[in-house]
Amino acid sequence: MGFLTSSQLLEHQQTHTEERPFRCPDCGNGFTRNSTLISHRRIHTGERPHECDVCGMSFMQSGDLIRHQRTHTGERPYECDKCSKRFHTSSHLLLHQRIHTEERPFRCPDCRKGFKWKSALTTHLRIHTGERPYECPQCGKSFSQTSHMTQHQLRHC
Repeated sequence: MGFLTSSQLLEHQQTHTEERPFRCPDCGNGFTRNSTLISHRRIHTGERPHECDVCGMSFMQSGDLIRHQRTHTGERPYECDKCSKRFHTSSHLLLHQRIHTEERPFRCPDCRKGFKWKSALTTHLRIHTGERPYECPQCGKSFSQTSHMTQHQLRHC
């Protein structure tokens, strides 16, 4: 691996050590790069220098602005190699790809049933806890899932 400057080589070498010479004066967190510290400090200052020229929303990180702009352009640069469905972000593609596998990384601690998505596990856990967080505003009856409440509300019409 080649580096254009000695400072780039030094920055790279710090990734192999615990050395984090750039310290945040607000919270003490350390960083290998000054540019990372500058981005981090925006958490404390609230600065959001990256603004969308379409809707005016602003972001702390340029990458967040780029992802946001895809909502305006419709760009979906990440494609599933199994079904060709496209996504705005790589993380959405990774979540989608589970439908093509048997991977079920989220396990119920009570019955050990596996789920492809954390949200499905959260809903399942209500079977064991009895939690019913969704309440019908018309009659007060409660439900474990929003879809069950929506079906119930149709009876009030």
